[in-house]
Amino acid sequence: METVCGLGNRKNELFREILAREGAEVFDSSIEFIRNLKSHGIRVGVATSSRNCELILERAGITGLFETRVDGVVSLEQGLRGKPDPDIFILAAANLGLTPGECVVVEDAISGVQAACTGNFGLVLGLARNIEGGLLKRFGADMVVADLSEITVRDVEVWFQRGIGESGWELCY
Repeated sequence: METVCGLGNRKNELFREILAREGAEVFDSSIEFIRNLKSHGIRVGVATSSRNCELILERAGITGLFETRVDGVVSLEQGLRGKPDPDIFILAAANLGLTPGECVVVEDAISGVQAACTGNFGLVLGLARNIEGGLLKRFGADMVVADLSEITVRDVEVWFQRGIGESGWELCY
């Protein structure tokens, strides 16, 4: 008999098969943004609820891009609560030797924006690729962009230098 858990497991098997066959979609602008951050000495980690994170990073060829990975596997091992609780982001920050207030969280989901907001992160950047930007803003994003090419390392630095609410940024979608 099929169960919700069984259907979820089958869905995950199918996802992993497709991933193995077709690879992972990579947004070049996101990779460029991350590399720009790193070239400026800014530490970068990945935090996700997915238990497939490591496989996705491998298939995308970007495993070495992040200094820490807090994913569904780590969450299970550590007993972390899922979004909208900020546990995965807080652990990723700690792994980087940072406090939440020193970090930017880039999120494309309402639950992730809520988690970053609840965790008191220094900048909650909403990424409105598949969701209306106003919703991300309403649920706690400080700024919203449609693509990471719309923001620079300097923009992030200015945000932290001037403080929350004084960056001069407007909501973009």
